[in-house]
Amino acid sequence: MAGLVVAPRARIFQGHDWVYGTEVRKVFGDPQPGDVVALRDFKDHFLGSAIFNSHSQIVARRFSRRKQKLDRDFFFRRISQSIDVRNRLMPGEELRRLVWSESDGLPGLIVDQYARYLVVQALTVAMEMRLDLIGDVLQELLEPEGIIVRNDSPMLAAEGLEPFTGMLTGTAPTPFEASGRGVRFLVDLEFGQKTGLYLDQLDNYAAVAEFARGKRVLDCFCNQGGFALACALAGAEQVTAVDVSEEAVVAVRRNATLNGVKVEAVADNAFDFLKSESNRVREGAEPKWDLIILDPPSFTRNKKSLHDAMRGYKEIHLRAMKMLAPGGILSTFCCSHHASAELFQDSIREAAIDAPATLRLMARHGQRPDHPVLLNLPETEYLKGFTFELLPGR
Repeated sequence: MAGLVVAPRARIFQGHDWVYGTEVRKVFGDPQPGDVVALRDFKDHFLGSAIFNSHSQIVARRFSRRKQKLDRDFFFRRISQSIDVRNRLMPGEELRRLVWSESDGLPGLIVDQYARYLVVQALTVAMEMRLDLIGDVLQELLEPEGIIVRNDSPMLAAEGLEPFTGMLTGTAPTPFEASGRGVRFLVDLEFGQKTGLYLDQLDNYAAVAEFARGKRVLDCFCNQGGFALACALAGAEQVTAVDVSEEAVVAVRRNATLNGVKVEAVADNAFDFLKSESNRVREGAEPKWDLIILDPPSFTRNKKSLHDAMRGYKEIHLRAMKMLAPGGILSTFCCSHHASAELFQDSIREAAIDAPATLRLMARHGQRPDHPVLLNLPETEYLKGFTFELLPGR
């Protein structure tokens, strides 16, 4: 078997499963992108089996500490195990992630379930090369009506892969209704955001909605309106949802009708909306909002832009605090693994100092259990959020 000799002090010796190009001492056996390689240390001790890609900064991703092939038996076993975990954690749910990359020992493979359909992303060369095999296994295990490939992530470029969207098995579904945590969505699996919806936030929609009864709610960066819909269903007095995408705003209105609730959906740049509303309050107008939710897309995809990203988070936090009525609630989220929970909380604290405002922590939020976190791979923990109460008269 071809393989790599890993340099001393590489992160794999601290339990991590990735090997970067700068951590490779030697390549032997002429491996090709997508091949399985053996990882060895500088004393020739076996460290595990990994998928290889010389075009990526992460040249090897370990998927087993034993000698292992990426054959049908392997995929059947690993995918079966990941499905069993979800069946224990969230039985009967029709919206859930069934396979999540390294967290399930399948680097680069994502499988999401939307009722009777599956959506697959293969974000590494090794998984993309074996899509037909993966599709056969999924068909045998779950018997879906269709499997859609949504290889349209910006992460593909880092692997040297071209975007691709199409049917792996079955026929393409028209948009259909599915429910998650009591909220009904019209799901478009071919053209919706990510694989259709933001499945990692479903539990947080319900958690934040617990604060919404009788409140005037603003959901910024709303996408298809998950937070707005949940708050309206929970008895909010008034709900406004803002997103820069006209398509997202149309989806919010459609989903509001589906759920039998009223949501005012506004097509606007959320930064501009927050700036306009905070300026209005600064000029003497009464605050219009009792609960503000901030769930922006990631402001950074690398460490180089982290500083600018944190300035962006601070800006939206500061404006939101100025817009809240006394005793108001701020729920805010960050989905970049480059920004730790501590760093994200620091941006909120700095905004509170400038506001000035005193915040009481009400709840912490993270990703759903179907997006499991591995202790040895901090990159698997990316979503973090906090809900604060703005203390009046401080």
